[in-house]
Amino acid sequence: MTNKTVPTTPSLDSLSVGDIVAESSFPLTRDSLVRYAGASGDFNPIHYRDDVAESVGLPGVLAHGMLTMGLAIQPVVDWAGDPARVVDYQVRFTRPVPVDPDLGAVVTVLAKVGALDAEAGVARIDLTVTFNNTTVLGKAQARVSLV
Repeated sequence: MTNKTVPTTPSLDSLSVGDIVAESSFPLTRDSLVRYAGASGDFNPIHYRDDVAESVGLPGVLAHGMLTMGLAIQPVVDWAGDPARVVDYQVRFTRPVPVDPDLGAVVTVLAKVGALDAEAGVARIDLTVTFNNTTVLGKAQARVSLV
């Protein structure tokens, strides 16, 4: 018999504005980008060819914006214990994430309680998403139902 740990749902009354609920780092490689392109169907060559990226004025191959957005919400989903608890998620793309052919890139996520709505049973989680200490997603916020 396998013993599984069932994730517990965080409770609204145990949270305070400013609490850090999750932190994660996500290493990206060129291989990650190719795999994401295959899964998403987004084969824009700026995500895998330096010459094309540079020809349109970019510093090199960039991570897909939706990949970055997807990575950013994952720590919140893990914390909430159920992806269905995320009832709203919005970001503004502010800076690209260049992925070096040799070094790759690391996207970091810090998830913090931004507001609590006891009546609705919802916590607003503010995300700070960075690459090389520079914010890459602005106004990144998720609303998480905790009822």
